[in-house]
Amino acid sequence: MKETPQVFIPPVRNDNKFKLGFFATNCSGGMAGTQVEERWKNTWENNLRLARQADEAGIEFMLPIARWIGYGGATDFHGNVLETMTWAAGLLAHTKNINVFATIHTACNHPMVVAKQIATIDQIGRGRAGLNIVCGWNKPEYEAMGQTLPDDHETRYEMGQEWYDIIKKVWYEDERFDWDGKYFKLKGAYGQPHPVVDRVPIFNAAGSSQGRDFATRNADFLFTSAIDLARSKVEVQEIKAQAAANGREIDVLTFSYVVCRPTIKEAEDYHHYYSQDHADWGAVDNIISLMFAHAESFPKDQLQLIRDRFSGGHGGYPLIGDPVTVADGIQKLYEAGFAGSTLSFVDYAEEFPYFRDNVLPILEARGLRNAFKVKS
Repeated sequence: MKETPQVFIPPVRNDNKFKLGFFATNCSGGMAGTQVEERWKNTWENNLRLARQADEAGIEFMLPIARWIGYGGATDFHGNVLETMTWAAGLLAHTKNINVFATIHTACNHPMVVAKQIATIDQIGRGRAGLNIVCGWNKPEYEAMGQTLPDDHETRYEMGQEWYDIIKKVWYEDERFDWDGKYFKLKGAYGQPHPVVDRVPIFNAAGSSQGRDFATRNADFLFTSAIDLARSKVEVQEIKAQAAANGREIDVLTFSYVVCRPTIKEAEDYHHYYSQDHADWGAVDNIISLMFAHAESFPKDQLQLIRDRFSGGHGGYPLIGDPVTVADGIQKLYEAGFAGSTLSFVDYAEEFPYFRDNVLPILEARGLRNAFKVKS
């Protein structure tokens, strides 16, 4: 009898109730706007070390930030960055169990090229590549590339939709095609090989109404901030309803930063030390002014709280305390409707093993995650 071929399920689509990933490890400083000496060094060696730790612990994904110039301040936060497509290719070649995403700006990368790149790294990772789509917001980066950032969100997302529609045709159709669009003109286009998986996982972060519309029509996972969990619970329900109106299902993720120590006091003391006493306020204020001018990622009525969280973890939800307290925070995110969160640490590779050994077992005992068995 002929065996039915097994369908590969990308790790990010597993049956864990709450997914976990690492964010921004390709960037200097990671997610912490701090000047402390032990802040994250984004070397290839550190990224590979962390990827292997994550791979063996069952963490679902690694997600980079595509950054081209830093935010200034005393550290030039995010001034040193590993490019995301080549970063993802390298990590996929050295791991077996984890999804690795490339973060790509629609305005700077031709869709035919991106489609070929993702299909190639999906071959390298045997079905574990993912694409995080960014339709643009960082005006100085546009200027550094000789481009003009459109002032209106409609134009950015209209171009992003056409960009992604082309990628889907290249990935999932065999015939050559012509494309006569507003932003792209193609003739005789096609792409081989296709990605390994039937459907490449798509991430998108969105705060504006136009961004939410784009994400609910195209993404599998939408990222949004968790500033206030009561607000987030309503927001998640609205996002899911909007996707359902488009005949789709979508999961909503957020991003968090972790300070986990044996006692709550130790965690709180260290958090204050790096995020207040030694914050890079120059970089933090530059980020906030740029985001509030050109993006809609955060509610503007909670500026001071957001500013403090940017020094701690780029505006992410704080998970600060002993292992039980941190696990409680993750459970609160789950109860608010989030399907998962990214994690960041001041020094990811040094701090994650303690989280792995002391927090993951609590999440497993509570049924939020399954015990992970390393695949051969």
